[in-house]
Amino acid sequence: MLYLIGLGLGDAKDITVKGLEVVQQCSRVYLEAYTSVLTVGKEALEEFYGKELILADRETVEQDADTILKDAHQCDIAFLVVGDPFGATTHSDLILRAVKLGIPYRVIHNASILNAVGCCGLQLYNFGETVSIVFWTDTWKPESFFDKITKNRKNGMHTLCLLDIKVKEQSLENLMRGKKIYEPPRYMSVNEAAEQLLAVVQNRRREGEEPEVIEDTLCVGLARVGTVDQKIASGTLREMTTAELGGPLHSMIITGTLHPLEIEMLKLFAVNKAIFGN
Repeated sequence: MLYLIGLGLGDAKDITVKGLEVVQQCSRVYLEAYTSVLTVGKEALEEFYGKELILADRETVEQDADTILKDAHQCDIAFLVVGDPFGATTHSDLILRAVKLGIPYRVIHNASILNAVGCCGLQLYNFGETVSIVFWTDTWKPESFFDKITKNRKNGMHTLCLLDIKVKEQSLENLMRGKKIYEPPRYMSVNEAAEQLLAVVQNRRREGEEPEVIEDTLCVGLARVGTVDQKIASGTLREMTTAELGGPLHSMIITGTLHPLEIEMLKLFAVNKAIFGN
């Protein structure tokens, strides 16, 4: 059988009891290592689980999934995912491949940023479509995420922004030359995401549009959610460019219509309480 097991958001101990029991009985255990990361490394997980882990990068999962599924008819294989197994669509693809090969599967869920984000006090059922904000380059500056945020705002909904992670990525030059040389890992911060959002706001104004999101729109920055040193900061989009949240991983929320209880909760994390008035 193929098991897809969520690891939660913090450290090695966030795996469920059921998930740990399955890991310990499996013949091979893969650790997905590109859609998110834990605050501890592979070695700490191996020590706690009592099992050797095989790192599975994007290339392995998306182009060589048959290696992961090999012999799954005869033995149990575990595929570990930070957060919940369905936090990334890639893992649906792995299930479809297994079903096509006649391999049974089972999913063991865990907390993900999609529900843990409620720690900031915003009510989960008031969130609209989740968006991803990617690192811009000199030649590629997509703005499509902004249109989804605008749609959510018009409907009074909050938007969770998942910020870019670059792990085991190749430069364009090395990619074109076929050299398997990888760039250092990069994790987008709330500061960087806010700067890009402000740039989009300016672009839209130059095009004659008055954006739904502006410099004074209330936002929430979150870092290392689910860990003992998680950090939350609420403030304007402009204030998010300088909010000090520490190391990765970061997420950001653009608020919609706020319930009075949500406002009271956000005051707890305010960069500047004056923006909430009375």
